[in-house]
Formats: sequence, structure tokens, C-alpha cells
Amino acid sequence: MMKDAIFKGGQNGLRIKSWARPSHRFVQGVQFLDVVMLNVQNPIVIDQNYCPHNLNCPGQASGVKVSDVLFQNIQGTSGTANPCSRITLENVSLTCKKQVGQSCCNNAIGKTSGLVHPTSCL
Repeated sequence: MMKDAIFKGGQNGLRIKSWARPSHRFVQGVQFLDVVMLNVQNPIVIDQNYCPHNLNCPGQASGVKVSDVLFQNIQGTSGTANPCSRITLENVSLTCKKQVGQSCCNNAIGKTSGLVHPTSCL
């Protein structure tokens, strides 16, 4: 759990990343609570295909399962010219077993409510 933190400047704020290679490991039960971001380029990032310089990452597929992650009361300002704003995802779902699912946002605006699945990117 990360609680009551302030991030000032920088590239990434709250971040979970796993290498883009096979694995049987997991990230689970992570909570980010009451965090303020000031001038942060990428305030929230979950990257399951981390592979710096695209080296030694066969197939770009992570075997690390990420589940039960909570972002609550996160506020602040983006370090980019077109920041994300008023983002809401409500009943999200996120199922994916051998592909399909997907959604990727960059400098998103926001909203979506009842059952989202992956379709969205606000």
C-alpha cells in the first residue's frame, strides 16, 4: 500500500511494470491511496510488456498476472501539454485469456460507467 504521497515532476508516478517475458509470478492487492501528482508526465501506468530497447523480450508477452489494484483519491497535474482529465471507469471487468481485450489511452479525457470490459479508452 502506498498512502499519502506527493510526486513532484518526473516521468512516471504510480507505476506497475513487468518484463515482457514468460513468468508464473503475480502482482496482487496493490493499493495507491490519497496521492498528489504535481507536473508528472505519466501519473498512472500499468505496463505488462516492459522491454527497454526491445531487447531479450521474446514475443513481448508478460506472464505476470496483475490483479486487485486500487487507485483511490489520486489528484494532480500532468507534466505534458495535453494532460489527462476527469477520467472515470466504473464497473471495469478486464477479461483476457489468449487475446482480444485491449484498451490503451494516451492523454485521455474520460468517462464511462456501467460495465466497461476492455472497450473504452474513454
